[in-house]
Amino acid sequence: MKIGMCMFLWTTAVSKKHEPLLRDIKATGFDGVEIPIFAGTPDDYKKLGELLDRIGLERTAVSAMGDPAMNLIAADAATRKAGVDYMKWAIDCANALDASTLSGPLHSTLGAFSGSGPTAAEKKRSVASQRAIGDYAGKKGVTIGLEALNRFECYLLNTMADLSEHIDVIDRPHIKAMYDTFHANIEEADPIGAYTKHRRNVVHIHISENDRGVPGRGNIPWTETFSAIRKSGYDDWLTIEAFGRSLKDLAAATKVWRDFSESPEAVYRDGYKHIRNGWKRAV
Repeated sequence: MKIGMCMFLWTTAVSKKHEPLLRDIKATGFDGVEIPIFAGTPDDYKKLGELLDRIGLERTAVSAMGDPAMNLIAADAATRKAGVDYMKWAIDCANALDASTLSGPLHSTLGAFSGSGPTAAEKKRSVASQRAIGDYAGKKGVTIGLEALNRFECYLLNTMADLSEHIDVIDRPHIKAMYDTFHANIEEADPIGAYTKHRRNVVHIHISENDRGVPGRGNIPWTETFSAIRKSGYDDWLTIEAFGRSLKDLAAATKVWRDFSESPEAVYRDGYKHIRNGWKRAV
């Protein structure tokens, strides 16, 4: 098991100016960081990867698609192509970063709603888009971890059952699932079962408290969660995802109107201890 810290708490564009923070994250004990991919070139991420190598941090990647002009499930073919092109660019950046996983709600436009649930036509278009993305990701050695989001952030895939079924239909080895404790806490009648029943498709896990604050201070059933993850044989990333108010656009997208911790340091230092101790106690 490896413990990671998502950089969303501070930025969507990690650069050399974040080196002191990255070094402190490393000193805290983290194995790696999750790097947002929203802008830049593959060469930018190659240089960032070299910086992370010098610090001694491994990495995963995360992104999202908030522009309706590149919606992967849109009726308009040009709009879907724009979404696939965006994903190919993000995959190239993740590959240059030397991140083997790229996760997030990379199936539909974040925060965009039709006024009803997903249609059969939208799901069919999603399958076609994801197969094209999966074929490209396989060539680059990157696995996509699609994320089921709560109903207030998207409408295509809200539960692990829906997500896992969709992944089975897509049928591409480089299109898999991410499990997020925050979203499961909202949408799943049985958050633990939602993980265990669909473990076969899970390649990445976000550790996120019910209020998006410091892991371990809220109401997520952590003892049962860590036990289920460990018993399942999962031995990859447990990455803390938390949000603050410093990034206005991201705060608006994630509905963050208040501070959820006394400091960012509390999130990653106390959060790291929470995961490490929870994993040790898991049986």
